[in-house]
Amino acid sequence: MRRLLMGIIVIGLIGTTSCMQEQEVQGVETPEPVVHAGPKMPKNIIFMIGDGMGLTQISAALIAQRDALNLERCAVIGLIKTNSGDNLITDSAAGATAFSTGQKTYNGAIGVDMDTLPLTTILEIAEQSGLATGLVATSSITHATPASFISHQKSRMMDEEIAMDFLKTDIDVFIGGGKKFFERRTDNKNLLDQLKSNGYTVATGLEEINAVSTGKLAGFIADEQPRKVTEGRGQALAESAMKAIELLSMNEKGFFIMVEGSQIDWGGHANDSEYIISEMEDFDYTVGKVLDFAEANRETLVIITADHETGGYGIVGGDIEAGTVETRFLTAFHTATMVPVFAYGPGAEAFAGTYHNTAIFNKMMASLELNAN
Repeated sequence: MRRLLMGIIVIGLIGTTSCMQEQEVQGVETPEPVVHAGPKMPKNIIFMIGDGMGLTQISAALIAQRDALNLERCAVIGLIKTNSGDNLITDSAAGATAFSTGQKTYNGAIGVDMDTLPLTTILEIAEQSGLATGLVATSSITHATPASFISHQKSRMMDEEIAMDFLKTDIDVFIGGGKKFFERRTDNKNLLDQLKSNGYTVATGLEEINAVSTGKLAGFIADEQPRKVTEGRGQALAESAMKAIELLSMNEKGFFIMVEGSQIDWGGHANDSEYIISEMEDFDYTVGKVLDFAEANRETLVIITADHETGGYGIVGGDIEAGTVETRFLTAFHTATMVPVFAYGPGAEAFAGTYHNTAIFNKMMASLELNAN
């Protein structure tokens, strides 16, 4: 019993300490997690969502990377309960709406409540407060997760209506797929022309996106859904995220941005372990770039979580030295399991503990000292 209690105490100390010594597992150094010293309240928030990213998805990538992920740099860790307003098992729309508005809603809802009435999102509140705002995704920018931060529609399937909602906001930067929903629409409207009239640089492809050095940016990396990272997407997520952060950082009041690794979820739906791991590695690479920025900036809170787990993914074997993983799946859909939250930077400690997904909104609002009107 005494040995067990000592083990619990040690685990507790590891989970709450602001700094850990580097560990070596089978000769591989893991990143040293640090609670970033600096201002008590952040000026900026970078909110990162690994869609469908449960603990097993993280563990599989950890093994494939031979026991080292950038996520391990975050010392503050929590767990969130993911159920939606009408189902034990959430979808991405309801999950993202819980993050963006602080309210549970029905599966498929985009920024609306259980009665389909619009809910004000943290991105809109940040805009109203003078902060710069952005969205980046490896899906269509009108897909469920990014849409839930900027749009108000009764169904996630309404891509063209969601695209129209982008023109009703003052978002500074958005980068993702889905160009066709702005350009080749069933109503024959070309929203790209309207975006240009509203002061946006409309860029297609990473070369054009990276060439933008100031102002508002509407960037498209695919006509509809971007390719898998294994099919030539390259480092589009990291490059897009860092370009967006570069542009948003020009606002002296600060910024809020949501960055989504969208296709971890798609690998889960496909019951494709290689797809999951490659997208997880790409997401973690982006996490590393973001944490590097936050470490240097010292005024940025980074929050990394998932809307839900996908696939009932499990590890049944493997080898850390070889970087091999053997896995199984329970389902081709989402599960109700809790998912982790990682936080880094000023205010990170508020994200420790176990709570509902809606609390993410409240914690971000408090961190930026925002008030909903």
